Amino acid sequence: FVISTLPYYDDVPGAPQNSVIGGASLWVFNKKTPEVYKGVTEFFHYISSPEVAAKWHQDTGYVPVVKAAYELTKESGFYDKNPGTDIPFIQLNVETTDESRGVRLGFLPQIRDIQDGEMENIFAQKVSVTEGLETMQKSANELLQRFENTNK
Repeated sequence: FVISTLPYYDDVPGAPQNSVIGGASLWVFNKKTPEVYKGVTEFFHYISSPEVAAKWHQDTGYVPVVKAAYELTKESGFYDKNPGTDIPFIQLNVETTDESRGVRLGFLPQIRDIQDGEMENIFAQKVSVTEGLETMQKSANELLQRFENTNK
């Protein structure tokens, strides 16, 4: 067993390239009081402080959200004691290219809703696995076609 970055072809210009990730998000709603936003700001400063971000990274495996947290973790010897745990940070900090700037999938939230709904139907045995997957594919393709037509 080994931990490493994603494989790549040496003959691809700009290889290796960065990875695109998804994951947990923190959302702040609008139309709140100034006091609420002050608290949100203080909380965001707290969780992104190098010491807190480093601890969170070391305790959970989440990628450090600030480079200083990575540096603190490295200086502490954590990566020496836990080989491979620095790979995600390294992989995500490879130079960005036009092809790796982010997911360009129109209607992604709606497609996820379609997937969720059909998976529930499959698990509840309301439809067969094949029927559910075919519905997912058909519905998602319709949305992708709409996205393509809109963005030509």
